[in-house]
Amino acid sequence: MSNEFKKHPPSKSFQSIVMLVFSLLSIAVTLVTGVLLYSKFTSLAQEQEVAATQEQMRQTRDAVENYLMRMRQISDTVYYDVIKGNNFDTNEQLIHRGMNLLYESNKENLASIAIYNHYGSLIAAEPVATQKEDPDVTNQDWFQQALGKVENLHFSTPHIQNLFENGNSQYDWVLSLSRAVEIDDQGDSQIGVLLVDMNYYRISHLMDQLNQPESPKYYYLCDSQGKIIYHPQQIQLAKGIIKEDNEVVAQYKEGLYSTPFQRSERKVIVNDISYTGWKLVGIVPKETFAQERFRIGLFLAVYIVMMTMVLLVVNRLISLRISRPLQQLNDSVVEYESGEKPQIYIGGSSEVRHLGQSIQRSYEENEALMKEVILEHNERRKNELDALQSQINPHFLYNTLESITWMIEGERNDKAVFMVTQLAKLFRISLSSGRTILSIADELQHAKSYMNIQKERYQENVLVHFDIEPEVQQYCIVKLVLQPILENSLNYAGGNLDGNGEIHITGSKENNKIILSVSDNGVGMSREQVASLLTDSPAVPKRGSGVGLVNVNKRLQLFFGKDYGLKITSQLDEGTTVAIIIPAILFTEENRKKLEQGYRYGGEETIREQEADHEEK
Repeated sequence: MSNEFKKHPPSKSFQSIVMLVFSLLSIAVTLVTGVLLYSKFTSLAQEQEVAATQEQMRQTRDAVENYLMRMRQISDTVYYDVIKGNNFDTNEQLIHRGMNLLYESNKENLASIAIYNHYGSLIAAEPVATQKEDPDVTNQDWFQQALGKVENLHFSTPHIQNLFENGNSQYDWVLSLSRAVEIDDQGDSQIGVLLVDMNYYRISHLMDQLNQPESPKYYYLCDSQGKIIYHPQQIQLAKGIIKEDNEVVAQYKEGLYSTPFQRSERKVIVNDISYTGWKLVGIVPKETFAQERFRIGLFLAVYIVMMTMVLLVVNRLISLRISRPLQQLNDSVVEYESGEKPQIYIGGSSEVRHLGQSIQRSYEENEALMKEVILEHNERRKNELDALQSQINPHFLYNTLESITWMIEGERNDKAVFMVTQLAKLFRISLSSGRTILSIADELQHAKSYMNIQKERYQENVLVHFDIEPEVQQYCIVKLVLQPILENSLNYAGGNLDGNGEIHITGSKENNKIILSVSDNGVGMSREQVASLLTDSPAVPKRGSGVGLVNVNKRLQLFFGKDYGLKITSQLDEGTTVAIIIPAILFTEENRKKLEQGYRYGGEETIREQEADHEEK
């Protein structure tokens, strides 16, 4: 055992703890990840299986609908082109010829075409065949349905064609399409029934292609009442060997359903067959997904075992690498905190070295920060005192009161009342119960009162325009920041050589910032003069209220940070613009107290949170 290891025995304990925690955490994360992946993959596999089934059903449904549509077209052609408008007494051969032409062109899909009168007597049929003796047509479902609802087409369930003698003892399975038709016989119009018998094997062939013997999935056709049209195990179903909930499924609308059946959960997909009321039903049993779930589970089990082994080795190496440097760093920090102030240990991996350097810098910066906080606090108190002293300018008050006296003596009482009112508003906002943070609306009112008084006192030919977006007035601002800027603009705009001085005060919100601008068309300034306006060096001479602009800029930055304050632009003989840039902080009592207590807002993210809270309220 080395001397260095004896010197730091706790490192072994720390290493064991790191190793144990990392290993348990890694195993837990791996297991949770495996479970989530298993759930996700199995769910995705089921969704893909169901989607594939739905696509297969959609294709089969389209094929069945196309076949049934063809049969409907044949029925329409027989009725509208052959029967309607032709008299069976005089045009019998023409009717037979038209029916024969249709049958011959579609005989691969048709068993027969027949026309009956409303008594059930055969009028015409193709192919030409002898009708069986007394088939009792009137009692058959297709005949009764056609006469029961004469406006509809009716599709029967599969049955053996038992109307005509076909020359052999075998009879075909058919689907009957029947409809009521108007027959003209010997000038007498009567209702009859047109019967189109379709070969059932075409439907069964399409469904046989859809059903795969090796797959647990299966598909069947039923009508709107649940009667089976096709089922892959139709014989077993008829004998009661197997059961099917076809009558329940027939009530379902088109879509996907999860239903219990015989103590097992399964997916049921229902597609409607147009014009018929039939439903194409796909059954996806739970067993369909079992094989895929087994493959996914086996893959994830191997993944978990391999990842666990890899993570154990990695955790071992990591714990060995970080434990010793961290212990040495801890020892140096303990010594520093005990008052010895040694050099903080910096060694080991880059992360540990960075941590040591950060701790060293934090100790060094802590002392500097404390000094800066004290200086900033003192400067803030000093600026607040300056602001309070400037709130009531004795010289301004004396001159204003003197102007009011002259107005009263000159019997300009309306003007005097106006001046007193504006002076009252100005001092109400100036004092504002000792508050430093106001809403922009109050600051604008103070500015308007100030400008109204100045214009009345001096009768200067200066036009003042306020163009402030209404939304802007609900945000916070430090009070008495516009007055020094307006005083400065009066000095410049009032000296306009043309005697047409103008001052524009605008306010807008841009990218979570409030911008209040004061622009004049005065004589302007050079770049050197603009650059010197926001310096507080006594060696730099300032015109007008230049000192006031320095104080305004400092006060804004004390409350809102160095990224905010004043921005001044000017051109000689063009004018000057002073912009106040502050964060968009909604004026609430809570925000006002925080700002006045020295709370520094955290940039645009905090501003967005403030606005979101305001919108919710």
